[in-house]
Amino acid sequence: MSTITVRKLAGVTHDKLRERAARNGRSVEAEVRDILDRAVGQTQGNILTAVLEQFDVRHAVDLEPARRSDLPRPVDLG
Repeated sequence: MSTITVRKLAGVTHDKLRERAARNGRSVEAEVRDILDRAVGQTQGNILTAVLEQFDVRHAVDLEPARRSDLPRPVDLG
């Protein structure tokens, strides 16, 4: 891992980064890392993204729901 320092960042830019980070539930530092990773095409995938890509709607199959033939059983509370 490397470290960078950004000097003379406009206050309004920092405010917008803080707001964006809060919306995404992470720190400003984590938000900036994500922005930079995406800018250079280094997105970190996760299991949910992989599953969603695997089960894309283009690969979907329509199935009929199973019919239930049994009725609910009475409950004996005594």
